Amino acid sequence: MVEILVVDDDRGMREFLEIMLVQEGYRVTCATDGKEALKFCKKHRFDLAISDLKMPKVDGIGFLKGIKEISPETMVILITAYASGETAVMAMEQGAYDYIEKNFDVEDLKSTIRNALGKKGIRERDAVFMQGVKDAVRFRGLIGKSREMLPVYSLIEKVADIPANVLILGESGTGKELVARAIHENSHRKNKPFVVINCGGIPDQLLESELFGYMKGAFTGAFTDSPGLFEVAEGGTAFLDEIGELPAILQVKILRVIQEKTFRRIGGTDDITVAVRIIAATNQDLKQKVKERLFREDLYYRLNVIPIYIPPLRERKEDIPVLTKYFIDKYCKEFGKEPMNMSVYAMDLLMEYGFPGNVRELENMIERSVALETSNIILPESLEVSSHGKHSVDSHISIDRIAQGIQLDKVMEKIEKDYILSALKAARGSKQKAAELLGISLRSFRYRLDKAGLNSIDND
Repeated sequence: MVEILVVDDDRGMREFLEIMLVQEGYRVTCATDGKEALKFCKKHRFDLAISDLKMPKVDGIGFLKGIKEISPETMVILITAYASGETAVMAMEQGAYDYIEKNFDVEDLKSTIRNALGKKGIRERDAVFMQGVKDAVRFRGLIGKSREMLPVYSLIEKVADIPANVLILGESGTGKELVARAIHENSHRKNKPFVVINCGGIPDQLLESELFGYMKGAFTGAFTDSPGLFEVAEGGTAFLDEIGELPAILQVKILRVIQEKTFRRIGGTDDITVAVRIIAATNQDLKQKVKERLFREDLYYRLNVIPIYIPPLRERKEDIPVLTKYFIDKYCKEFGKEPMNMSVYAMDLLMEYGFPGNVRELENMIERSVALETSNIILPESLEVSSHGKHSVDSHISIDRIAQGIQLDKVMEKIEKDYILSALKAARGSKQKAAELLGISLRSFRYRLDKAGLNSIDND
């Protein structure tokens, strides 16, 4: 349950706030002044504190400074009878989320509280993100700690030294080759070759010679004997990527390699025996291809002894922050740039994005952002997302959408944030110019920046 501390020397105001907050479902503790409130804070952690500005002993600003030392994550809303620009700046500089006048509208206060708690959630998520980066599972090149990926890691360990064939299933960009490599490198074959055979990337007329090799004189241009990829993979692993693209005539020959462990080079008469682990991968529905007689049923069952399904990134969003941090660090180092961070709102954009291209798309997106970003923080406008992965947003107000219920405060908060970021971009980072473009004072602009959690932007 959300814990809220109410601090006010006015008994009537304390009781009013307590009743109102309890009715909203919050757990409330009351203090008569800042000194008493700080004692409570040393013994207990609060999600939010609502404090009067003018109080004896320790006033609201003193309490704000104290609680930020004791519990920096606690959000603070100050109540003042005489609101002014100077008050707002002072409060914001000391770390307050917002301040309101004493003749506040109750619904406005409720909205401010919800927004503050939502902002706290974002900050806590950032802390969880950084801890998650530290705790992230890194298994043979695979990165992620989501519940959806842990069974994959477990299967890799279980099947690594079992000679059974493995079929890796998943959309393009999910990391099927990384899983295949992880199986190989976790097995006793790790010191032997890992050979990638792209069944969809080699022309049909060349694929057979690539797979099985050829003898001198077998065809025009065959001037010497040449081993195929299966021979190169002897003792190791042959990874048949995009197996669903394999031509029908070669499906028969692959089946023979799997069943008899032998094959012949093109133009050859001798059987060649190989001891190769077969791992195949596809982004297609092989069962459907079998029904349509486009893929041999016997080959399908030979390959699909142990299936491993790699979930798409949109189904394991817990891994997005971890992967993002990894790619940022990777490309900062590769491009010789100072360390960068992802802004809260840029991360929100990534978390809301559908990633049709999966992990590969995320990596490309981060690589581009790091390459082009001139500051040390990646903002939402630095991310180039495909329209195919965006959640569609109507330019008009949808009656159907409103009928399902919306959170107007969050909608308005996002609109304000978008305008702030767009103004900063148009003003090339100058806060003074951005404020002028929006028709507000620089003081008001700084205040709104802080409310939006963008106060880390220090260009002027």
